[in-house]
Amino acid sequence: MSEDKAAESVEPAPAVPVSAPAEINSIPNGKGHETGEETTAAAKTPPGDTTELSEDPEANLAESQEFLSNMEDKKTTRFTDFEGKTSFGMSVFNLGNAIMGSGILGLSYAMANTGVVLFLVLLTVVAVLSSYSIHLLLKSSGIVGIRAYEQLGQRAFGTPGKMAAGIAITLQNIGAMSSYLYIVKYEFPLVIQAFLGIDKPSGEWYLNGNYLVIMVSISVILPLALMKQLGYLGYTSGFSLTCMVFFLISVIYKKFHTPCPFLDFTFNRTASVTAVTNDTGYNPACIPKMVNLNSQTAYTIPILAFAFVCHPEVLPIYTELKNPTKQRMQHVSNISIVVMYTMYFLAALFGYLTFYGEVESELLHTYSRLDPYDTLILCVRLAVLTAVTLTVPIVLFPVRRAIQQLFFPNKTFYWPRHIAIAFTLLTLINMLVIFAPNILGIFGIIGATSAPCLIFIFPAVFYIRIVPEEEEPMRSTPKILAACFAGIGFLFMIMSLSFILIDWTSGSSKASSGH
Repeated sequence: MSEDKAAESVEPAPAVPVSAPAEINSIPNGKGHETGEETTAAAKTPPGDTTELSEDPEANLAESQEFLSNMEDKKTTRFTDFEGKTSFGMSVFNLGNAIMGSGILGLSYAMANTGVVLFLVLLTVVAVLSSYSIHLLLKSSGIVGIRAYEQLGQRAFGTPGKMAAGIAITLQNIGAMSSYLYIVKYEFPLVIQAFLGIDKPSGEWYLNGNYLVIMVSISVILPLALMKQLGYLGYTSGFSLTCMVFFLISVIYKKFHTPCPFLDFTFNRTASVTAVTNDTGYNPACIPKMVNLNSQTAYTIPILAFAFVCHPEVLPIYTELKNPTKQRMQHVSNISIVVMYTMYFLAALFGYLTFYGEVESELLHTYSRLDPYDTLILCVRLAVLTAVTLTVPIVLFPVRRAIQQLFFPNKTFYWPRHIAIAFTLLTLINMLVIFAPNILGIFGIIGATSAPCLIFIFPAVFYIRIVPEEEEPMRSTPKILAACFAGIGFLFMIMSLSFILIDWTSGSSKASSGH
């Protein structure tokens, strides 16, 4: 034991030099060394230091103990330091759940306005770009041994970079959580009303969306948000993804049990079915379009561009991954993206092939036009509600981490602060959802600015600044690609803001971030 302490006492304080090689991502959480490195560090100690240690053993022992205590304090001051215990599968569930947003409900509408082939091309490009963006984040993180988005910003641009990353994560994820709770507020009462067969509500409290949002937040979201580590949410993330798989299976099933063209469910369902059954002639409305360009096509591009937003959650999940390496986390990201890519395409395809040009921007609303009391669709709506509710705690974790980094960067983990931040965030979001019904327009602007920053711009510029020029010169291919990637982010930002402003001036509301 005394030999170990002596070895540790002479270990140099700076664990990771700026120009460290890419292999540094094998360091668990960027805070320590692998087994045996302490001995190596001791062996590399200059002879002069060893002589100095042997001159006064008692003084050196006291000095060593003081140094050790300082090292321990330094280790405990980083709240991101957590020995990874989350399995590979749980990490895939968590990242997949972070990717899977309410935007899946609008992908059929996106396909209707782009065509099957063009939609597939765009979705593939976005998935590849998202994977490349995560690669940039992991590469930057591995070089400097940092696994917090905000700390990467600080390393690249100092305090302004840290503030920009923290604010972007906070605004983006608060907007996402608010959109999820808006779904709970407006959809949950309708589901309860349909299950209970209440045609004309007369002010029942359990059909009041404001009450339901508060109840769901307190009973489901808050307990999950109080978990100490993100990895504990792997089980709820798995259940959330199961709900979305049920949604996908139901969409596929409905495709083969819905006649085309369909007629709205009005007052006489029998007449509607008869009309459809007797119409056996050729109908061009029931032919899918491979490529479709219209006035709404441009609006669907931001929906697809932000369909894989998960970047604020990548580094927290990486921090808690068991046996963390850059390659292992990249595999987690790639598997999550491929699974979501498959689910996105199938949900969009079969939703579109069910309703063709009649599909609405929110797919479940279109199913309600078939039969608002269809038991299967009611179960699907409940499953989607469950999925978005269980996603809120996942999205809340990066916000709390950003607040920690901005206001308490050198504080150890403290339960009262941990609970207070979660409770304050949920209270704020509930107040926004309850008292500001038109706040989604504001969050549309926020999403159109923060999402491109988090997905495209920040990973690229952080990578350019952090990777040493000795390893990759500014004119090297990787850095040129990163610069082009940042340019794509600025392009998407300008495009999204333009669509939102056009919507506001025209009185419509079609542009969306899709997540």
